[in-house]
Amino acid sequence: MNQYQNIFTAIQVRGPLEAGIDIGNEGRDRTVEPWFSHLVGRFGNAQLGPIYLGFLGVASIITFTIGFVIIGLNYWKQVNFNPVRFVLEMPWLSLNPPAAEYGLSLNVPLDEGGWWLISSAFILASVLLWWVRTYRRAIALGMGLHVAAAFASAIWLFLVLGLIRPILMGSWSVAVPYGLFTHLDWTNNFSLEWGNLFWNPFHALSIVFLYGSTMLFAMHAATILATTRYGADRELEQITDRGTGAERGALFWRWTMGFNASMESIHRWAWWFAVLTTLTGGIGILITGTVVDDWTAWGVKHGIVPVDFIGWPETPDSTVSSWGQ
Repeated sequence: MNQYQNIFTAIQVRGPLEAGIDIGNEGRDRTVEPWFSHLVGRFGNAQLGPIYLGFLGVASIITFTIGFVIIGLNYWKQVNFNPVRFVLEMPWLSLNPPAAEYGLSLNVPLDEGGWWLISSAFILASVLLWWVRTYRRAIALGMGLHVAAAFASAIWLFLVLGLIRPILMGSWSVAVPYGLFTHLDWTNNFSLEWGNLFWNPFHALSIVFLYGSTMLFAMHAATILATTRYGADRELEQITDRGTGAERGALFWRWTMGFNASMESIHRWAWWFAVLTTLTGGIGILITGTVVDDWTAWGVKHGIVPVDFIGWPETPDSTVSSWGQ
């Protein structure tokens, strides 16, 4: 049992390479023979491959690559094709959407937002193609559509930010730019412009589900790892025929959380929390500026925000200390 005593040790059980179930003629589109990786095996299953792409997968990779390269070449041009500046200034580089004066026009000069429109179109096509691929792979393998549904929830937020809300607002300029710091600036300015996003109830729900899903995933993973020595990692068996691993995990949850999430139900809890993060977040973003113009005023009207609310408290003078008084 010593091999289980620290979190850095992972047992790698290796048998014959697993090619998966027979999927008929589509099997010819699988690329790369499967192989083992010791490093990958320290974190999960040591086998890599076989990889199936098919038409949709290849089309998705091609369209994403085109969009990604367009963004990268614009970054490259902004530093006058200087590789040193490209690396050093990467966080500040950005490909921005068209200015407000262009509205929803597609006839935009390339250097004034046209490249943003083109790269966005390719990246959107890539994401949608990959979703269709995810859906079709699940059907072909006789799986449920839980992965496709979860991916669709993330795509919903992506569409709201870059397509649906800009169309409703009548301007591409409200979309998110492609850049590290400009993306963060957009997020900060979005809250400032629309009266403090913290009073947006859907934003609040999104944060609850975000933190809640991380907690649930981490606690479940920790519970399984902590009871692996009792066979808890064989979760399907523990769902249908509870063993000592599941019993110990359930007892620990009742002791620490006050209720028991079973080997099966914890996955539903975690799935819903994660999916609702982007679902509610997208709703919160979508109704900002289209339905509600000022979240602070909205909060005051509905009794959420104090009438005399003045915003953030003043930052104390750091030069004044109460020590020794």
